[in-house]
Amino acid sequence: MHDHQPTVVICGATAGVGRATAHAFARAGYRVALIARGAAGLDDTAGALRALGATVLPIAADVADAEAIDHAADRVEAELGPIDVWVNAAMATVFGPVQQISAAEYKRVTDVTYLGFVHGTLAALRHMRPRNHGTIVQVGSALSYRAIPLQSAYCAAKFAIRGFTDSLRCELIHDRSRVRVTMVQLPAHNTPQFDWSRNKMDHRPQPVPPIHTPEVAARAILRAAQDAPRELWLGSASFKAIIGNFFMPGLLDRMMARQAWDGQLTDEPSRPDQPDNLFEPVEGLHRVDGRFDDRVKDHATALSSETVGKLAVAGLAAATVGAVALVASIARRDLR
Repeated sequence: MHDHQPTVVICGATAGVGRATAHAFARAGYRVALIARGAAGLDDTAGALRALGATVLPIAADVADAEAIDHAADRVEAELGPIDVWVNAAMATVFGPVQQISAAEYKRVTDVTYLGFVHGTLAALRHMRPRNHGTIVQVGSALSYRAIPLQSAYCAAKFAIRGFTDSLRCELIHDRSRVRVTMVQLPAHNTPQFDWSRNKMDHRPQPVPPIHTPEVAARAILRAAQDAPRELWLGSASFKAIIGNFFMPGLLDRMMARQAWDGQLTDEPSRPDQPDNLFEPVEGLHRVDGRFDDRVKDHATALSSETVGKLAVAGLAAATVGAVALVASIARRDLR
């Protein structure tokens, strides 16, 4: 018989944001199931969590393989207990212009970064829906609203996750289900992604500043799992990108063309022999942080999309009141 200790499943759990998230849930008292491809990364992450006193179940599986993720969910239910939270955080990307990325590379990024979330969500729902309980957290990005150059495959996958999640949310509401789904829109983070992603450019990639520690994302993901806002927007850069794209998409197209191309590249030349993790895991880089420790911020404001909406309405109302008062003032002067 399992006690009341909650269980979380984290896909993409052995590096970067996923690994930091595993630590955050372990410290919060959850049993933690880790899903990733590489055995070495799983062993290393599991060891670190056990040192914190957590109960851990590492499972080697590729999120692109729906059957493997189904089997993983069954193992979690059997060995750790009912799944309370499922976090989809696995990702793959290719840095480069559209014409330099092959169809096979687009397919693989889509299979991992979009369909991996679908597979995880379906596996979670299969167990959560009969119990009418559970929370699914989709780890998104400001890039799910505002695409940038050199990351077309990744941006497209993040847009797709948002569309899929919005549709699912409507269905859960229709069915009066108590299963919750939430999406966290992240800014840039200092993760190994920029050391092992496939790169078509002549220089090494970097996140677009401001850059945050992965722990900033992990805290937001834990909060989303507990509070389940419709979306949680993290960091001022995310607010600006998302809101700006609502009002000035064409202007942002031109700004991104000027600033986000070189802004994603360092002065360091890329190495043609650099291994990447697109099709196979890369051993030796399964850590939380990337190589930008000297430039990171360890905090960011997080606001639910509902709160942002209320602030926007309040701001619009204040502007309207101000405009009406101005017009009334002018009218009174004209009448004298």
